[in-house]
Amino acid sequence: MVANQNITLFILSVGLSIAGFTAGDDDQFVYTGFASSNLTLDGGATVTPSGLLELTNGTVRQKGHGFHPSSVLFYESSSGAVQSFSVSFVFAILSTYPETESGHGLAFFIAPDKNLSGSFPTQYLGLFSDQTNGDPNSHIFAVELDTVQNYDLQDINSYHVGINVNSLRSIRSHDAGYYDDKSGLFKDLSLDSHEAMQVWVNYNRETTQINVTIAPLNVAKPVRPLLSANYNLSAVITNPAYIGFSSSTGSVSGQHYLLGWSFGINSPAPPIDITKLPEMPRLGQKARSKALQITLPITILALFLAASITIFLFVRRKLRYAELREDWEVEYGPHRFSYKDLFDATRGFREANLLGTGGFGMVYKGILRGSRLNIAVKRVSHDSKQGIKEFITEIVSIGHLQHRNLVPLLGYSRRKGELLLVYDYMPNGSLDKYLYGKEGKPTLDWNQRFQIIKGVASGLLYLHEECEKVIIHCDIKASNVLIDNEIHGRIGDFGLAKLYDHGTDPEATHVVGTIGYLAPEVARTGRATPLTDVFAFGIFILEVTCGQRPIKQSTQDRQVMLVDWVLEHWHKGSLTDTVDIKIQGEYDIDEACLALKLGLLCSHPFTSARPNMRQVMQYLNKEMPIPELTPNLSFSMLALMQNDELIMHCPSEIGFGTISTISGVRR
Repeated sequence: MVANQNITLFILSVGLSIAGFTAGDDDQFVYTGFASSNLTLDGGATVTPSGLLELTNGTVRQKGHGFHPSSVLFYESSSGAVQSFSVSFVFAILSTYPETESGHGLAFFIAPDKNLSGSFPTQYLGLFSDQTNGDPNSHIFAVELDTVQNYDLQDINSYHVGINVNSLRSIRSHDAGYYDDKSGLFKDLSLDSHEAMQVWVNYNRETTQINVTIAPLNVAKPVRPLLSANYNLSAVITNPAYIGFSSSTGSVSGQHYLLGWSFGINSPAPPIDITKLPEMPRLGQKARSKALQITLPITILALFLAASITIFLFVRRKLRYAELREDWEVEYGPHRFSYKDLFDATRGFREANLLGTGGFGMVYKGILRGSRLNIAVKRVSHDSKQGIKEFITEIVSIGHLQHRNLVPLLGYSRRKGELLLVYDYMPNGSLDKYLYGKEGKPTLDWNQRFQIIKGVASGLLYLHEECEKVIIHCDIKASNVLIDNEIHGRIGDFGLAKLYDHGTDPEATHVVGTIGYLAPEVARTGRATPLTDVFAFGIFILEVTCGQRPIKQSTQDRQVMLVDWVLEHWHKGSLTDTVDIKIQGEYDIDEACLALKLGLLCSHPFTSARPNMRQVMQYLNKEMPIPELTPNLSFSMLALMQNDELIMHCPSEIGFGTISTISGVRR
């Protein structure tokens, strides 16, 4: 009797193995479940007893990969080009706990090998790292099904499908969904809805067209693809190559499953029999099993622990949103935001909302509930010795300013050792990303650059002369100038700003600023004045016009000050050679020379030789000619001589200076 049972079990296991994977020849295969499939797995990937390919198991900061065990020959020997191919697969994404986010999505991909050990588990869907994302030598083609909007990758929204080549920045993407064959209407899909869905990916070698289609599991393949792109994959895919799936969870846990998969070269992918697919785990199954493991041993002391846990949760919640609030802040009323509102607006200051890192903190995008206002929140580590009351007073004063070339500072919030500054959100980001080609930003033409220079000058004139108090920004630079929807420059980041009454002298303070933009007299006197802003603005003009940073690397691998380099070309009569090479031949020569000369004049090492911002506006508007300069020494040398007190006066006809080494300043 026992022997007969063993024989029966053996026959059933063989049958299940045959049903799970079928290969007609080397050019096609179909998996109906993945039991006994011999897939190559790494990271958190595993095959469950029921036959599901589980890429991630609900652990945070986890990645997982599942590969077809053998390589695929994509190229036709006669033409040397990638052949047509077709892929179909069934997937599902589950939240570890019901009604919570699922972490990141998953991707089908083709790669030159199975080694993705260098990829990040927190982003890029487990396919790339910061070094490999965008590298053409990656030779990775992928179709992403993502559930998180990453602004750095220019994702269109949270639920989207994208076609990707060597990067998680899609060459084409679309909202997740499908076009109904009967009505022709588009129907949205929530990729982490806990429901199984089927995807079809087709590549045509003749037209080099890639089509991606998705639909719920019980819906036949729609006639109209979700998205299409033309791209010759012969320049991407290697021969041979490996195909598989990848996922990562980031800071929010989730489970990513494959139920079935088919593939074909020069033929449609074999149909997947959805009636034979393995069953999905019950909704919240892991959550309930974990809860059972935790609560079972606790039941003995249930009453005591229930009271303790209740008190603990209450105290933790209070601490999580705890703020510092003193009586003197009452007068600032609407300028004070609650920490909880900012925490909720930025989704807990999560990584996906991070816009960038500033001089003294990180900046996050947020949406205020109720008003739906887009905001940028900067978290600043604040030293209480600086005088928090005076600091907040200045922040609130700046919050009253209104000028088209200033980023509105909406208010603040604070906790122990931390200050949060709330700004109006500028979707186009900072100017430096346009100048230095970051995040795929387009090159600015000369007219746009000149208008940005004039806009920043107008904003500084307003701060210096037209406000109730004199406001010194103290950190004018390209990364603190944000671009609005009309490509106008707006001055932002007032975290270092100083205020004082008109007609009075500013007090000496701790040296603050950024290397390359810091006026030489600040290091000597510790006193910021409007003319120190003028100095930084001069460096800013040269940066925008030349498309280079204030401190640049020479061919001899030495650091050279941008202003010295511009001055050297001016001596040689080749000033226009310093204009950004990306706009050479497409700019107004007279305006560019005006900007370069004004940059040198504003960046004069001696304060008495610099113009004020009203004069700067007159020069930029061509209402008066710019004075001629006759420098005869290196600008950096003049600045160092001034700081060594070897020069006790400042003739207005001599050059400019900057500083290469100062402690306690931004870099």
